[in-house]
Amino acid sequence: MPALRSHQTMVAGVAAAIAQRQTDVRDVLAAVTPGGGKSLLPVIMGAALMRAGLIDRICWIVPRDSLRRQAEEAFADPRWREALGHGIALRAAENGRDPCRGLQGYVTTYQAVAAAPDLHLQEFRRHRYLLAVDELHHLPAVADTATATTAEDETAWSRSILPLLESAAARLLMSGTLERADGRPILWLPYRAPTGVRRVREIDFKAPGWAIVGYSRRQALAEKAILPVTFGAMDGTATWLDAERTTRSVDALSRAGENTRDALFTALRTGFAQAMLREAYRSCREHRAKRRAAANGPNGAEHEGAGLGKLLVIAPDQETARNYLDTLRGWMPGAQAARMARIAISERRDAQEVVAAFRLRPEPAVLVSVAMAYEGLDAPAISHVACLTHIRSRPWLEQAIARATRVDPHAGAYEQQRAVIYHPSDMMFERFRQMVETQQGTRAMVKTRRQHELPFERTAEAEPEIIPLESNATALRFAVVAPGPDFGNPTPGHDSADRPASDRAAKDGVQVPSAVEHHLRQRIGQIVAAQVIEDQDNNLVAEGPVSYHTYNAVLKRHMNKARSEMTLSELEAALGWLERNRISDHLHLIADDPQYRWSSRRKARGAGAVTAFSKPSRRTTHHGTVKPAS
Repeated sequence: MPALRSHQTMVAGVAAAIAQRQTDVRDVLAAVTPGGGKSLLPVIMGAALMRAGLIDRICWIVPRDSLRRQAEEAFADPRWREALGHGIALRAAENGRDPCRGLQGYVTTYQAVAAAPDLHLQEFRRHRYLLAVDELHHLPAVADTATATTAEDETAWSRSILPLLESAAARLLMSGTLERADGRPILWLPYRAPTGVRRVREIDFKAPGWAIVGYSRRQALAEKAILPVTFGAMDGTATWLDAERTTRSVDALSRAGENTRDALFTALRTGFAQAMLREAYRSCREHRAKRRAAANGPNGAEHEGAGLGKLLVIAPDQETARNYLDTLRGWMPGAQAARMARIAISERRDAQEVVAAFRLRPEPAVLVSVAMAYEGLDAPAISHVACLTHIRSRPWLEQAIARATRVDPHAGAYEQQRAVIYHPSDMMFERFRQMVETQQGTRAMVKTRRQHELPFERTAEAEPEIIPLESNATALRFAVVAPGPDFGNPTPGHDSADRPASDRAAKDGVQVPSAVEHHLRQRIGQIVAAQVIEDQDNNLVAEGPVSYHTYNAVLKRHMNKARSEMTLSELEAALGWLERNRISDHLHLIADDPQYRWSSRRKARGAGAVTAFSKPSRRTTHHGTVKPAS
């Protein structure tokens, strides 16, 4: 059985105290260093509170769609199901009726809640929910309007999620950082009043009703829960035309001073970027060759292609990402390039599938992305990251480097695994490294922007009005970042150095609810389509139309529910009925169905034909009321 890490043990203790009515705590804040293992916390707390009868359901909100499957997998992991003795299953839900579909909860996104806040609030008012909010730092406090114009979308998320926080029976708030790039307070968190000349916003550990659990980089490294990071800082020159079309240049990014922003913009789109890509690619290829040689030995990897290491490339924008992909594929054999190097950007329809394949399969081994694959991506195979981005906020970069720090159970001994981050050697990245090593996990500076501050500290920015000309890499140096301070305690001190800490789920073969639903819907659709073709070819229907639309309508009428709204058990029942019956024997079910007649009539108009059932002049709206057809 896997062993709990120290912060997971603490959350389990808090949940047990709540379950036994020994405390009035209803808010748990888990500040866990990126890669430290937050995804198990909702499982631990949800299992304890549901077993005690304090909650009925669980809602887990994540910042992006690509993380929903990982949340489902956390509850579906068979090892943790046995270890924690739970049978809870969550499904990745859309904004539809009954998001749980017969299960014990659902996973959704910030964007989905903001798009239909009333739908989720009504669900919370009908049931007692444990609300788990992942990466809470994305949500600014709604009462703080001083800088609202810098994060209007996030403020909308906060206003939509706040009523759910107020209505939940219990709350689990998780984040890898308790600091926002814009300096604003974070939604729902208890703060002490800023004091002193240097105004510092600090979490109130004594806030009533709160339990605060921390897991610092120092603790995670001591427990061997994450890998130490090796930074490869690359310096270089850059030349560009400014807005007045005057030639500007720097002889070193590390000494660019006030020209850092323009120099970095140039470097990421010209020769410097290609040099850094080549170095990261070469290093990752050599690492994979060593791991492959070890895997071919008697104690090699269990799974073909597992544990070799992978390269994640974070690009500054989508156009540049496509250029990076072309460059990387140009260094690979032609037969391998298309499958070994892939891209995941928002404009590509297959982006989610590519990210999932990068996480769960040996190929692709190289992924180029912009922002989709940096936060929360659980891909322990990543051993190298090329951080070719202009963003320099601490929370963003912490999440980016954490993609490589997860321990890979297939990659051999802990000491043999690597987490290498290649980055431009500019002063802002160097300042970020110092902050990681020296600042407290529970403190955040209250920022007031000064005129001399570089604007590219923000998470997002407009592109400078310059024309990049050329850049070159001149030097590469490596350094291992220090562990940093403990959570809420500048003096390191804990006694868990020898605790075993491999809780990577054995996800091979795990069927999460949304995947099962998708498979069943596909199977039902295939059977319906097969019956349509068979009946058309054999003239088995004497009267009425033979079409996929018609047969779907019969199935919907028989089941009294559309496939898109069915629970798992209802989908299984529909599949069983189809295996025993022919839809053509039940066409009478839609003879008097006004909704089918209206939809058939509309389809017939588009096709220039009239079906046998398209005569009535009344229809059923999506609200269930009957109105005259136009």
